[in-house]
Amino acid sequence: MTTPLHPAEYLPILIYLAALFYLGLRNRGGNSEEDFVLAGRSLTLPAFVATLVTTWYGGILGVGEFTYLYGLSNWFVFGLPYYLFALVFAFVLAPRIRSSPMLSIPDQFFRHYSRSVGALGALFTFFMTLPAPYILMVGLLLQWITDWPLWGCILLGALFSMGYVWVGGFRSVVRTDKLQFALMFGGFIVLLMYLYRRYGGIHYLRSHLPPEHLSLTGGHDWQYLLVWFFIASWTFIDPGFHQRCYAARNPTTARNGIGVSVLFWCVFDFLTTSTGLYARTLIESPMPALAYPELSHQVLPPLISGLFLTGLLATIMSTVDSLSLLAAITLGHDLWNRRLPATVPHPIRPIQTGLGITGAVSILMALFIPSVIQLWYVVGTLFIPPMLLPVLAVYFPVIRPRPPWILANLTLAFGTSLAFLILSIIQSPSLQELQFFWNIQPMYPGLFVSVLLFVLGNSHKRLYRK
Repeated sequence: MTTPLHPAEYLPILIYLAALFYLGLRNRGGNSEEDFVLAGRSLTLPAFVATLVTTWYGGILGVGEFTYLYGLSNWFVFGLPYYLFALVFAFVLAPRIRSSPMLSIPDQFFRHYSRSVGALGALFTFFMTLPAPYILMVGLLLQWITDWPLWGCILLGALFSMGYVWVGGFRSVVRTDKLQFALMFGGFIVLLMYLYRRYGGIHYLRSHLPPEHLSLTGGHDWQYLLVWFFIASWTFIDPGFHQRCYAARNPTTARNGIGVSVLFWCVFDFLTTSTGLYARTLIESPMPALAYPELSHQVLPPLISGLFLTGLLATIMSTVDSLSLLAAITLGHDLWNRRLPATVPHPIRPIQTGLGITGAVSILMALFIPSVIQLWYVVGTLFIPPMLLPVLAVYFPVIRPRPPWILANLTLAFGTSLAFLILSIIQSPSLQELQFFWNIQPMYPGLFVSVLLFVLGNSHKRLYRK
């Protein structure tokens, strides 16, 4: 930060943090596992949209970095493919998911496959839902705001993002997401309107941006862009999407809620991409991930800048609390509670314990892998190949092989992607300059193995029936 924040910039942040804990700790809710995990399956359409929109957009600093560096390709990489997959999810999967009595993806694996598949699927789900990248982003933003050590900001961000979840579970997440929804949209609308009125619109951007910033590819090759399209298929296996559908009041709410959410994502992508383009023309940022807060601090009046910074914090923290709960559910419900009697007196205690473990593991990852993009890439590369087809097969039995083939898929598809990633790291000068083994993105071999095993498994199933 070139100049310290004005005192008025801190005021909205402090008010927000106080309001967050008030909302999160108010009206604790029931002690049943279903109430703690799914808020009693009672989400209305507005609540469904607010919690899904905010949770899905936690990587706001990464969006700012990508737009600052590569321009409009941010929309092509992080927008368009996610809209397409989300709409398919809404009309094909959401009603089926809501009609199920299960609580989670591993629940489905235990029911439809086997205990081994369920346990391994739960382990994968735990790593998929760890909020480490988002805790790191909260820490980076708090460090920029306060100039405190990063480790302290990461700890503080984790505490404020996860503390109320321990008490209220999913009900607390939904209540706080409504506030965070208003802040994330309000902040960017105010900043973009200010930039437009002061500097002009598309003509200003065209005359001040490098030509590649206004192209859809941003100078990337198509293999790189295609990988991000495959990573967008994460939507199908995203535990947050599944949880919201399980928690919806009915299948229609789940389907329509995702459709409305896509419209809000389109609007928010327009706001964030446009703001990132202005940032590229107005500031020289040594750390592009902080382009948004630096732009706000330099161009907005102090109190309005504080509101924008609050919106950034809210956007990230809304994802931290949701993912933390999902990871805790995986440990407490999917793994630990299965070992306990069905009439255990305190069924949410293991989930609360899982929340503590989740926080500790995520903080350590954020401290030792301080790169948001690397954390995103590694998680997507390793877990999409083994999980994608088994999740889809839960709801479409026609493509479902027998459980041993599912177990082989989870093991070998993951192992293949991991092997290619390790070989790429070994031959690369650094993680920042990754050179892929045989010039193949590690995700592709894992997806190939998964598809092959499903084809062979279904062929074997037909022969077995004969």
